Amino acid sequence: MATSTAGTLRLGTAQGRWVLLATVLGSSMAMLDGTVVNVALPRIGADLGASLASLQWTLNAYLLTLAGLILLGGALGDRYGRRRVFLIGVVWFAAASAACAAAPNIEVLIVARAVQGIGGALLTPGSLAMLQAVFHPDDRSAAVGLWSGLGGVSAAVGPFLGGWLVDGPGWRWIFLLNLPLAAAVVAVTSRYVPESRDESASGRFDVPGALLAALTLGAITYALTAAGEGLSPAVWLTGAIGLLLGAAFVAVERRTPEPMLPLGLFSSRLFTAVNLVTLCVYAAFSGVFFLLVVQLQIVSGFSPLASGFALVPITVLMLTFSARAGRLGKRIGPRIPLTVGPLLCATGVLLMLRIGPGSSYGADVLPAVAVMGSGMTLLVAPLTATVLAAVEVRHAGIASGVNNAAARAAGLLAVAALPALAGLSGDAYRVPSSVDSAFHTAMLICAGLLAAGGLIAFATVRGNVLAPEEHPVAEPNCDWPCATTTPPLDPGHARTHEGPATGTAAGPSES
Repeated sequence: MATSTAGTLRLGTAQGRWVLLATVLGSSMAMLDGTVVNVALPRIGADLGASLASLQWTLNAYLLTLAGLILLGGALGDRYGRRRVFLIGVVWFAAASAACAAAPNIEVLIVARAVQGIGGALLTPGSLAMLQAVFHPDDRSAAVGLWSGLGGVSAAVGPFLGGWLVDGPGWRWIFLLNLPLAAAVVAVTSRYVPESRDESASGRFDVPGALLAALTLGAITYALTAAGEGLSPAVWLTGAIGLLLGAAFVAVERRTPEPMLPLGLFSSRLFTAVNLVTLCVYAAFSGVFFLLVVQLQIVSGFSPLASGFALVPITVLMLTFSARAGRLGKRIGPRIPLTVGPLLCATGVLLMLRIGPGSSYGADVLPAVAVMGSGMTLLVAPLTATVLAAVEVRHAGIASGVNNAAARAAGLLAVAALPALAGLSGDAYRVPSSVDSAFHTAMLICAGLLAAGGLIAFATVRGNVLAPEEHPVAEPNCDWPCATTTPPLDPGHARTHEGPATGTAAGPSES
């Protein structure tokens, strides 16, 4: 059983490596599930007789509960213990994964995916917050860099793994895969990860805020998804209701003594800007990964395994260079990586316009994914470090939750809106000419979102945000795998031009 080592654990110790492994594997469950399902969508649709809207909900039911409840999950961990809530989330996630694998029809699968998202909302914010809480300040940034890089790799490997499983034992195994992974996470976490919590957290939970957040996202997502079948009065009404619920959410969060989303965090210009960048780039990423595998399978004739393998260069690039990208962000500041990274991704997405009937992997697919992977590699680690640099360490849980919620909400809305914007609906995803036309329109939209993210970063993020203070952060004292790790600056020591990163003059309320 792990003993309390809050703020003293070293990354070079055996326990430090086990803690890192537990958090990476735990967060990877949610990240993998967010991408591995994409490759299986055409096969799921054929097997269960699902429409395009049902396939969208197979993704969005998961993203809806994840995005709507992830802030509450971070607050629960801060209050009752991050390890405890993390473990509950892992077990919950595994149980829901088993239900997904056993789903007899598309309706049951969608419900099980929504339940799965609740587990993801409990485990995702805790994985990063545990690193922030238990590691020594000199090693904390290195641990975060590793968590970010390895987590990004797990998300990128999802399409390849999904393709292999769909072509082999079948699509249901993409959910059964979570069961042994969850068992390993529970075993390692229970033995090696010390408990941590925010001792100052008190008061009531913001249940109305959580419900309003979920209802807002649900209404807007439904409206965007249904818009693919036409702009009926029901679509306009549901969209209007979603906007009104969103306004009510903001009003409730302003007046609640212990809000789920402390709006004071956004008084930090840096925190607000980086979350805007997150919204843009993760909306684009979700749109690309949703539609690219459909394009490759339906239009270009790739098998599920081949369409998943097509994305392997992204995995290789992130695995090889994420640590160096983190080091670069620390040395030159995040402004350039957060500007150039999205613009490189946009270039890669524009190259995907060449993918169509009869496309070859080497000439048409590989250059596009290689350029996009280079941009993602440059972007991911500095983005995470910059988000945490905008707040005090004690707010790591809620800051991580806000940024995760922004990324998931962006993906949720992109998957809902892109088919409608591109003119794809009903069973048209089975018609190659319809898919090809919609794919090209959608890629132009995604490239525009990525370019917008890069321009926002260039205009708002200062170059010295992650610069070392008078006493630089020590390199981690370890021999695995820190020799190739890039530690961004300890977020607890970060300062912006606005002064200490407290979110407000008195600091945001802890939820």
